Amino acid sequence: MKLFYSIPVLGRLVQEAAHGPASTKVLFLVNCVMLWLLAIFLFGYPAIIVPALALVAIAFFLLILITRG
Repeated sequence: MKLFYSIPVLGRLVQEAAHGPASTKVLFLVNCVMLWLLAIFLFGYPAIIVPALALVAIAFFLLILITRG
């Protein structure tokens, strides 16, 4: 995690969200949602589809883990 925390902007934000108070976690999630909305505003429909496709892969992986028993 130290390597990830050393990334200039993103590492500091994640470090504060992981180790800070509850309000910091909420503000981090709000910032993530606002970045996604900004991407939708700038790029349109692909900014909605790409995260949805990533979530399909994650859901498929979780279904495989569940069915393995």
